[in-house]
Amino acid sequence: MKKNVLIIGSQGYLGSRLSVYLRQHDYNCSTIDTGFFKDGLLTSIDDKNTISKDARFIVEDDIKKFDSVILLAGISNDPFGHMSSEQIYDPTRDYALKIASMCKKVGIQFLYPSSCSVYGAASNEFLNEDSPTNPQTPYSVNKLQVEEGLSLIADENFTPIALRFGTVYGLSPRIRFDVVINMLCGLALTTKKITLNSNGLAWRPHLHIDDACQSFLRCLDWNPKIGELIIFNVGQNDDNYQVLDIANIIHSNIQGSQLNYLDQSKGNENELLKDRKIQDGIDTRSYKVLFDKIENTLPGFKCKWNVERGILNLIDELQKCDLTKDTFNTREFYRLQHIEFLHQTNSIDDDLFWIK
Repeated sequence: MKKNVLIIGSQGYLGSRLSVYLRQHDYNCSTIDTGFFKDGLLTSIDDKNTISKDARFIVEDDIKKFDSVILLAGISNDPFGHMSSEQIYDPTRDYALKIASMCKKVGIQFLYPSSCSVYGAASNEFLNEDSPTNPQTPYSVNKLQVEEGLSLIADENFTPIALRFGTVYGLSPRIRFDVVINMLCGLALTTKKITLNSNGLAWRPHLHIDDACQSFLRCLDWNPKIGELIIFNVGQNDDNYQVLDIANIIHSNIQGSQLNYLDQSKGNENELLKDRKIQDGIDTRSYKVLFDKIENTLPGFKCKWNVERGILNLIDELQKCDLTKDTFNTREFYRLQHIEFLHQTNSIDDDLFWIK
């Protein structure tokens, strides 16, 4: 019997791929999204049946007919303009825990995408799920707050799962070009320049988008009854790379490309490429992560992609899309800049509600 799954936040980068992936694997998949990024399409997708609704307005009637809820809705970049981090992220934490509590009440599985960025500025040691966290950004603090809230409401009748993803990359109908591998591949293909925001020495674990989708699929198939929050780092040990290593892999696979560094002090650089969290060329967010737990615990899960194969696949897919410089610079593919645009043009208000 097919399981019925609800994705809340289905029109973002991950959600646009996940909805297709789950349907391909014989799940009945319904979708809800507020629509901030619905028009940012690189490739076509049939999501005309997506319900337009802000996650803050989700009620029990919206979820009670489903077997599982995947909550992807959230802010994926740091605050902008005059808004405080609390103004941006507190509502995200509150509705995540509200929806989780509704799932608990009606006996629905709840899956939450967290992030390996909660490890933040770490030593050179490899980190597992029991290692100390040290989040460096409001986004990462928010992920940790939601995890802590889920841990408090878990009991013998409710076993939520938090998936701490590595830095996701790969093709999606609504691609993000503000994540490292996607950005550097897009730059190399459209400008022949691989431009780094930093000195490139920061460590990151990287995760192909289809393996992120696979982790959700395996959790849906598993549905354990452990009685406490389950946390998984999602990725594989061999895919921890320094950013400079990623750049060199891309450089070696795109003929004629050049490697250089973005001078963030200049005002005439492409504003879409700047990372405001990097100061003086140093990225303090550096962490190496272990993924033994998910491979040993989650039935059937094993990454199908490694970074080198994944980069080659992404380059191939972007070439098939005939990626141009204009398309690469489409604002909707850069989350912070597009949210800022919606706010500055009075499309959304200070609380990130649509203005009618």
